[in-house]
Amino acid sequence: MTYPQDYLSGLLNELRALPRETEWVEFKHNNDEPQEIGEYISALSNSAALVGKASAYLIWGIEDGTHEILGTTFDPGLKKVGNEELENWLLRLLAPKINFYFHVLVTDKGRVVILEIDRASRHPVQFQGKEYIRVGSYKKS
Repeated sequence: MTYPQDYLSGLLNELRALPRETEWVEFKHNNDEPQEIGEYISALSNSAALVGKASAYLIWGIEDGTHEILGTTFDPGLKKVGNEELENWLLRLLAPKINFYFHVLVTDKGRVVILEIDRASRHPVQFQGKEYIRVGSYKKS
């Protein structure tokens, strides 16, 4: 799924306007550790379902406390786990299967990557056989 840059810019501004991270929104600067990304997809998807949101978001290139745009070096299209592309690796280890989309937004302050995650439906989403959830801005298994 591809969105126009102006749509992504509006979405980013809306999420940055939140007073803090929520059960369904997480900001990162450059942390691109695949294991953590998988855990966050599970936690954010499950939490979005609990709070009645259609989607959750993991966003790189944003300062956690101030929500200022810093830019990121994370490039999901180039990231690999071993010889496997990140997206395929994540899809293989998430159950049940859910939709998620990496969007890249180029701003005057740097690149921002928005990972849009569908909420869980029917069953909690597991990563590597474990269910994760967000409590406030913290991830728990």
